[in-house]
Amino acid sequence: MAHPLSILERYWNHTSFRPLQEDIITAVLDNEDTFALLPTGGGKSICFQIPALIKDGICIVVSPLIALMKDQVNTLNQKGIKAMAITSGISYAELDTLLDNCIYGNYKFLYLSPERLQQDIVQQRIEQMPVNLIAVDEAHCISQWGNDFRPAYKHIAILRQLHPTVNLIALTATAKANVVDDIVQSLDLIAPKLFKASFNRPNIAYQVLTTEDKIYKVEHILKAYPGSSIIYVRSRKASVEMSKQLEAKKISSTFFHGGIPNAQKQERLQSWLNNQTQVMVATTAFGMGIDKPDVRTIIHINLPESLESYYQEAGRAGRNNENAYAVILKNASDADSLKNQFLKTLPTIDVLKTIYRKLCNYFQISYGEGELTTHQFNFNAFCSAYQFNSKIAYNALQTLDRTSILKLSQQFNYSTKLQFKVSNVALFSYLETYPNLELLIKTLLRTYGGIFEHLLNIDTALIAKKTGMAENEVISSLNRLEKDDIVDFSFSNTDSEITFLQPREDDKTINRIANIVEQQHELKAQQLQAVLDYVDNDSRCKSSQLLDYFGERTSTNCGICSVCLSNKKQVKPDVKTVKTHIILALESKPLSSRNLVSQLNHEESVILEVLKTLLEHDIIELTTTNLYKIKYT
Repeated sequence: MAHPLSILERYWNHTSFRPLQEDIITAVLDNEDTFALLPTGGGKSICFQIPALIKDGICIVVSPLIALMKDQVNTLNQKGIKAMAITSGISYAELDTLLDNCIYGNYKFLYLSPERLQQDIVQQRIEQMPVNLIAVDEAHCISQWGNDFRPAYKHIAILRQLHPTVNLIALTATAKANVVDDIVQSLDLIAPKLFKASFNRPNIAYQVLTTEDKIYKVEHILKAYPGSSIIYVRSRKASVEMSKQLEAKKISSTFFHGGIPNAQKQERLQSWLNNQTQVMVATTAFGMGIDKPDVRTIIHINLPESLESYYQEAGRAGRNNENAYAVILKNASDADSLKNQFLKTLPTIDVLKTIYRKLCNYFQISYGEGELTTHQFNFNAFCSAYQFNSKIAYNALQTLDRTSILKLSQQFNYSTKLQFKVSNVALFSYLETYPNLELLIKTLLRTYGGIFEHLLNIDTALIAKKTGMAENEVISSLNRLEKDDIVDFSFSNTDSEITFLQPREDDKTINRIANIVEQQHELKAQQLQAVLDYVDNDSRCKSSQLLDYFGERTSTNCGICSVCLSNKKQVKPDVKTVKTHIILALESKPLSSRNLVSQLNHEESVILEVLKTLLEHDIIELTTTNLYKIKYT
């Protein structure tokens, strides 16, 4: 039997394991049921991949994260290790072939979603496979008290019945004590070896900073702590805007979200990984499965939706054990924004019933039918057709996805593309015959540079707006251009697809999941309150607060978080001193609050509070350009 360290050196080019990795691998090789609770950056995948490579046979890996599955499979294949992921959008015939390959093709890893595992054909073929290990990633999803509970995880125990002599390893980054107990029971783990790494990250300074000008504060942080950074934002639009603002301030930046074509994703990721770009502005899905050791700063522009997700996102900093910073920026309106986004848009049971019924009608699915049928889906058109609030409708679809009523795949590969096939001369000759198309063609040429050389994604709604044409008229005209061999044009009005996992039974379908949905809504409210308690508690060490949340008691303060640093300041200036310094600064010329913060050696929050008092007492006033100046009577 090969030694784990030799496998690590051969395939991963490392000469030593991270803490607990070797102990976990040894337990798995000893055929023990194993539970690995390793915080972000702990190297969980190694813990099942190395023993699976050492043992004869194939490892079944269950994970809910399609993107992460594909990344791991690609990485393994690049190392010359045979692995495959069975995801959505695969025909029955193709599924049949892939499963046969796992039985007879010397594959070492088969990645599956928990929903796939419920299919009879999948269970039948797994029973025939020479399974050497069962790995359950994101194991907290099996617990109704865990972050992102997925009822389909409850069916994973079928693997214990199909291969009762094969041991199982459960892995997760965040799980409180009651969740750990739930996982052990639900997966039927027998006397499991529990390995739990400390949640303490002593090199990360957790900071919560109050500011009304978040862009300025971001610029200040990035200049104070130069180095590789991730800025987390709440939406795709915000990622684009923030990146542009940083570029305007000469800070190298790019943005990353699910709607970017794969080629651009890889290009931007590599630029950031290679430190050619300092800042990656992204939605919160970014970073999963990416092990960049030298990230120095993680900045959250908005409050996170849970401390579980925040800990994982913040934990992407400082994996090289160098000093790193995890910063949350907050202002007075953030608490309401958090509740509005994550609580007020949660779908009630009645809303779920309505949306599910309308969705079935939208695809003309009859009662009792529709199981395992897949449909291309235009979310905006669906909301428009039934006048649904888009946020509530989206959350309803996510709920139906998590509870295995349907599978929502946002693949973003059904884009509308166009390229001109003819020369400039031929194009303008064509326009002499069809002058009614001149406005459309010139708008395309002005909007999309390189459209003669490349097949580019185009936005027909944008073109319609620029030309004043109806969108269906734009599409009809582009189809005419393709018919006349002027352009290559492929049109799709959807970037998603939906697979119904159960036959349509209207209210009965939703009634089966009602208790789960209501319990998850209650859990979400508790998680949001924990976030608000964390950001508002300025009297206790931030690191200690996080450790306490995850059940790890400590009496030692970190000494480097925003609370500890504030407490270290021996003498806090009194209000009179700050007031004097502000008035002296304003006597020379009017200044903004930003100017005052940068000039005066006082806390921003103190300066803003004193400015408010001086305004109320008519000692200073605001100019039309929002500068503060002395008010003379």
